[in-house]
Amino acid sequence: MRVFAISDLHVDYQKNRQWFDELSSSDYKNDVLIIAGDITCNILLLVKTLSDLSNKFFKVFFVPGNHDLWVARSNEKDSISRFHLIIKMMKECGVIMEPYQMDELSIVPLFGWYDYSFGTPIQELKDIWMDFIACNWPDGFDDVSLTKHFTSLNKDRLFKTTKFVISFSHFLPRIDVMPSFIPPSKKILYPILGTYELERQIRKLGSNIHIYGHSHVNRFKKLDGILYINNAFGYPNETRITRKELLCVYEK
Repeated sequence: MRVFAISDLHVDYQKNRQWFDELSSSDYKNDVLIIAGDITCNILLLVKTLSDLSNKFFKVFFVPGNHDLWVARSNEKDSISRFHLIIKMMKECGVIMEPYQMDELSIVPLFGWYDYSFGTPIQELKDIWMDFIACNWPDGFDDVSLTKHFTSLNKDRLFKTTKFVISFSHFLPRIDVMPSFIPPSKKILYPILGTYELERQIRKLGSNIHIYGHSHVNRFKKLDGILYINNAFGYPNETRITRKELLCVYEK
């Protein structure tokens, strides 16, 4: 059995959708796929993509990313309602969003958001960041309270029951997984990349590997005993920082 990881599929783009449609229907029947968020804001396309991948893999694991919770062009009243709808639909199509144990391996999905613990957003970021327009939250929610809301859903998952733990989230658990070559013009995005609360939860869980997405910068980075991996598929034009292929992160 192999465990593959990927994130940021963005199948709204035909070129991306075609790549996943053409993925082998026989090569991965004994394997696991972890998808660390951002498939599409189209709920029907989200379900179709995950259902198709479930037919190609032994097990598929998923957590929603920010794009998956956009509701600006949907019938959902808010993004929290979308989140619960996704949970319901994933159960119906056999996609796993809960901790799962296989012999000595545990796979643990972790929910999150961003709370500006990586930095304070400047006005330019507030003007360009699509989440501020495409997401709609119930009264009383802001990004800080959203992060507390989503990460609180992880509390019952933070126990190590097997020798090897792979956890995954869409959002970054620490900002130092980002490489040094990021130009200053792109660092304005750092405040919306994640939260240190995820890092605290990963440490409590005792993860050996943590998969994340969102940044679209593929990385292998070992920090304080944990291997952090980002294998984003990314947008079609992102060929330098993404690798457009599944990545095997574990094999037995």
